[in-house]
Amino acid sequence: MRLLAAALLVAAGSVPASALLPDEENTIKVVKGASASVVYVTNVAITQSPYMDEQAIPQGTGSGFVWDRQGHIVTNFHVVQGGNAFLVTLGDQTQLEARLVGTDPTKDIAVLVVEKGHEKLQPVRMAKFEALQVGQKTIAIGNPFGLDHTLTTGVISALGREVQGISGITIRDMIQTDAAINPGNSGGPLLDSDGNLIGMNTMIYSRSGGSAGIGFAVPVSFIARIVPELIRYGKVVRPGMGITILSTGQKYYLIGDRPGVVVNEVVAGGPAAKAGLRGLKRLPGGRVAPGDIIVGVDAYPVRDFDDLYNAFDRFKPGDTVILKIERGGKPLPLPVKLINIQ
Repeated sequence: MRLLAAALLVAAGSVPASALLPDEENTIKVVKGASASVVYVTNVAITQSPYMDEQAIPQGTGSGFVWDRQGHIVTNFHVVQGGNAFLVTLGDQTQLEARLVGTDPTKDIAVLVVEKGHEKLQPVRMAKFEALQVGQKTIAIGNPFGLDHTLTTGVISALGREVQGISGITIRDMIQTDAAINPGNSGGPLLDSDGNLIGMNTMIYSRSGGSAGIGFAVPVSFIARIVPELIRYGKVVRPGMGITILSTGQKYYLIGDRPGVVVNEVVAGGPAAKAGLRGLKRLPGGRVAPGDIIVGVDAYPVRDFDDLYNAFDRFKPGDTVILKIERGGKPLPLPVKLINIQ
């Protein structure tokens, strides 16, 4: 009789049929705390008709997250690409006009700013990239297929993935997750179990166009470095040394498929010139011979421009690196002090 009475009480709702699991409670807590930081981004192109009327043509939609209380919103470059007007929709469905502050296509990062509604903004909190581990929980919040504030969960499937970005340059150190990422999730936050930002959902690996359990996020380490530069300068401050290089086709014609980057010209008075780097040699009759071939930067091997770009991306203007070159078939290290190439 007691068992029957207990069963009736459960059925009537007097006693909870089951308690939430700790993991469920954690997910609910994260969502309640972080949802206000997630926004819906609409990309619009304003054009003029033959009758001089302005027309707003939607270019696409995506997700984003609040960076600070000054109105800055972070999203993917490919979300805002091609647009000249933008709308940011907050969790309470407030729509705010936004303008583009700056972009970094090589890391697929963009920053917008809204001029109003700052009192409603809740900035996201950032995690430390160095503390991330394969297997830890991930929570993605975004607007897949226009379904705002959709939640998916998973784990970090791998760290340090290399994925070709929209600019054609490889984005390294990407986070791979099995949290479902679909079209419209782009630009939204990937969070840890404390609700801290660990990455920005950027792309999926899928033959069908839908989630296949392989999603990639730009790591928080890139976001934390690049976003402040976009806010301050409108672009990323990158180091360089004052050279031009041969294209892939030109390099193949000159030295075949040997690894390395062939220096074309060295800018007079630049760091490369001061270090003694040499460009192409002009021979009689219009022929050319290769000068220096860059095969490494410090500990990073260089096989092509992609490697060279990503090697320099690890440094900042003012750093001195050891450029490893081949000259006349012999290895030669050259110290070069990098400069701002803005």
